[in-house]
Amino acid sequence: MSQTGLLVFADDWGRHPSSCQHLIRQLLHRYRVGWVNTIGTRTPRLNLDTLWRALGKIRQWLFGSGRCQSQPVANLQVLNPKMWSWFTRAADRWLNRKLLVWQLSPVIRELSEAPVAVTTLPIVADLMDELPVRRWVYYCVDDFGQWPGLDQATMQRMEEEVVRRADVIVAVSENLQDRLSRMGRQSHLLTHGVHLDFWQTPAAAPIAELGGLERPLIVFWGLIDRRMDIAFVKQLAADLKQGTILLVGPEANPDPELYKIPRVFHLEPLPYEQLPVLAQAASVLVMPYADLPVTRAMQPLKLKEYLATGKPVVVRDLPATSDWADCLDLAETPQAFSQAVRLRLSTGLPEHQQQGRLRLADESWAEKARRLEQWALTTQRTPTPFSAH
Repeated sequence: MSQTGLLVFADDWGRHPSSCQHLIRQLLHRYRVGWVNTIGTRTPRLNLDTLWRALGKIRQWLFGSGRCQSQPVANLQVLNPKMWSWFTRAADRWLNRKLLVWQLSPVIRELSEAPVAVTTLPIVADLMDELPVRRWVYYCVDDFGQWPGLDQATMQRMEEEVVRRADVIVAVSENLQDRLSRMGRQSHLLTHGVHLDFWQTPAAAPIAELGGLERPLIVFWGLIDRRMDIAFVKQLAADLKQGTILLVGPEANPDPELYKIPRVFHLEPLPYEQLPVLAQAASVLVMPYADLPVTRAMQPLKLKEYLATGKPVVVRDLPATSDWADCLDLAETPQAFSQAVRLRLSTGLPEHQQQGRLRLADESWAEKARRLEQWALTTQRTPTPFSAH
């Protein structure tokens, strides 16, 4: 067991399997980890989803006493610091800085040595000169200045501060690397990994909610929001003679026209363990994202998961998907998307795509975590450019 600890600022532990959670799970056998559940980066809205999230946070704060671990994991301490829900004004940021420093400093002092702090979120900008940590690592997973539903201007300002002060920066896509370079910093490239065995050997029971849906199933899982291209979905629905376009996951202000499209059905988020079962019930897996700055920067976690299932995959032609063009079907227009889906409904996965997916064996989360460990714990800040490839 290493004496070095990690202090991680990210999405709520266990709420959904983010890339950061996959990476940290691979390191828990060697490092003690304090995982800080944050308040989130979305501007609060007066709707049911926000209410449930707020109630969940209040429950964490009241019954977790700042530390919560509903499902204990060795070497992991999940922290639920009380926070203010806004960052827009200087007063908001001042209050959150005071709250977080007051609650996290005692945790850090309990460690035998100062931890390495890893963050996926810009909201730590005001903590970087306040918390007694050895090093700050920015794990850049998105372009927060473009993400729908966020206070984009505030997130942009805070991210610029994080980029300027971070000792080590790791990006999940070349597009994000280029963006960070324009902000004056070089970064390491760490694309997402995949657990092949998990996706190829479904162990959960059948999903009852799928029973009444017309086959074949064309399935998307993940966050359903304004990044989805309505035109792609409409064209496919119009061209299908039978079947269901199944969207599975949480919603974040999606286009209200989405669920008016014939053959489109929404299913609430499923437990992560059931997603391989969902994949096996599908005939084709799809990602009908729009071509936007935010989608051109992102690295969809589900892309390699889709490929690992052995199912045909049809996606929007974007920087993150084009790297896997030999393993799936790319589409630039609604017509091409619909045509590709309908082709794979009749042919299944072609042999050349199946062969292309053999390189997934080199994309394990264990290997990705090894690289993150090397960069986060040994690399010093280097102002001179270097090649990340």
